[in-house]
Amino acid sequence: MSTTQLRERVAAIVAELPEATCTGDPHLTLAVRKKTFGYFLDDHHGNGIVGVAFKAGPGEQEALVRSDPARFYVPAYLGAKGWAALRLDVGRVNWDEVRELLTEAYRLQAPRRLVAQLGG
Repeated sequence: MSTTQLRERVAAIVAELPEATCTGDPHLTLAVRKKTFGYFLDDHHGNGIVGVAFKAGPGEQEALVRSDPARFYVPAYLGAKGWAALRLDVGRVNWDEVRELLTEAYRLQAPRRLVAQLGG
């Protein structure tokens, strides 16, 4: 998949979340009511990686990176705040996993009323 196609897939997932927005170029900022829950990153600070960074719950960053360090990584600048990132440029992307990670990040930032619209 091209970087443009990856970006479009991430944007489509975000469009499914109540009041979520994607803005920016070449990177995308994923936000809900001005609270950022993720980023689509393309060669961020020259690291050569195409990925999606997302807000993670306590301990989740370490668990994800330890579970699969070839796919998960600690993103520059955001990692110190507990964020994690998933590479979209290695292997086959599991879009259900991307949707789950972004939805959980959204839940951490969105107002309760919007989270309730997601159900379960």
